[in-house]
Amino acid sequence: MKLPTIILKISSYLKSKNAKAIVVGGSVRDYFLNLEIKDYDIEVYGLESIEELESILKCFGKVNLVGKSFGILKFVYQNEEYDFSMPRRERKNGVGHRAFEVTCDGGLSFKEASKRRDFTINAMGYDIEEKMFLDPFEGMNDLKQKSLKHINDDTFMEDSLRIYRAVQFCARFGYSLDKATFNLCKRMIEQGAIEDLPKERIYQEWTKMLLKSTKPSIGFELMRELGILRYFPELQSLIGVVQSIEYHPEGDVWIHTMMAIDKMVELKTGDDMLDLKLMFAVLCHDFGKPKFTQINKDGKITAIGHELGGVEPTKNFLYRLSNNHDFINSILPLIEFHLATSSFYRSNASKGAIRRLSTKVNISELVIVAKADFLGRATLESQSGIYKAGEWISTIAKELDIIDKAPIPLLLGRDLISLGLKPSKEFKTLLAQVYDKQLEGDIITKDEAMSYVQRLLSDIDI
Repeated sequence: MKLPTIILKISSYLKSKNAKAIVVGGSVRDYFLNLEIKDYDIEVYGLESIEELESILKCFGKVNLVGKSFGILKFVYQNEEYDFSMPRRERKNGVGHRAFEVTCDGGLSFKEASKRRDFTINAMGYDIEEKMFLDPFEGMNDLKQKSLKHINDDTFMEDSLRIYRAVQFCARFGYSLDKATFNLCKRMIEQGAIEDLPKERIYQEWTKMLLKSTKPSIGFELMRELGILRYFPELQSLIGVVQSIEYHPEGDVWIHTMMAIDKMVELKTGDDMLDLKLMFAVLCHDFGKPKFTQINKDGKITAIGHELGGVEPTKNFLYRLSNNHDFINSILPLIEFHLATSSFYRSNASKGAIRRLSTKVNISELVIVAKADFLGRATLESQSGIYKAGEWISTIAKELDIIDKAPIPLLLGRDLISLGLKPSKEFKTLLAQVYDKQLEGDIITKDEAMSYVQRLLSDIDI
């Protein structure tokens, strides 16, 4: 296992002090999964105290003590951060997934220290000096079997966040949840174990699942099977909501949403914040259908108005995960207008209509969400992988220079003042009229806008 030079130097020094450095956790797992290793966690055995480890690390770089009470030191060297820790014992001493009493114990064996970890695949280690992998709970076999298995019932149940970690790991790696682990998680959920979790921690696990999974649907299906969706009624209500077989031969709204969220993975931009926004938009895009779906006398299924009707449940859902108002508000227009791309294409909408749309929603983002919605179904047209409506509106929006922004108003208040007008409440009305003409394409230049204002002034007393 290739390691940064500074870790090798520290390991060698620790050996001279009769101590041992072992790489632990996700970095060992990711090594065997052939994934890029971004974080290295080092557990140090054979020292008397965390203070002794702190003193040694300070000889090589800076030490951040933010996690010291939990037996963890943040070591910084050349702008890279590494977690160094002592093997420790943990004892539950209260309510909540953070209510632990932590005791460092450098004399623990690697197997005993690893017993507190969540899953076997996260309990492997790499002895740096011996150049040897350690696998006390047969995590390597579970990696080969693509099975996620917990280590110990008692330690697992002490931290209910591990249920969400199980979900996101299965989604990220395409693993199945071991039967015994599944049953344990389900029993914990039935006992209300996840009700005390702070939304911020749940959101972190959802973020990992949405950004790192090749098939997020695996995680959502697992949440459904485990009974987690009862805490997210907006998602649970999608199950069993019928759709027109002409447009959705794949099945109900839940099935379609799962297909769409998996397709969204293929459309990601590489910008994590933007991708997270788009993933959530696709996940929530049909939240209005449970309320707005109707079956008429002829058996025709419609969901007229579900786009706007989905805005409020989307807000309720997202605020259950986060308090980031700006982020949540940025998603809502994508819900309200998610059908606009296809409807505009079918009606051959005017450039003016497309300009107006750009004032309400980012068109480039909307096209991605609409494409995931379109491809996430079982029609022959969708299976072609080509979203003609998206290509059509994108071409026009680029020509109009509105693909990522609304048209910049040709006139502002200062321009009206330059005409000798005094600021008043009518300014807003006058500027809106000019901007309306600009959106329609009737006014193209600032000179034309100024002339139009002068024509209007005879009818407006300002």
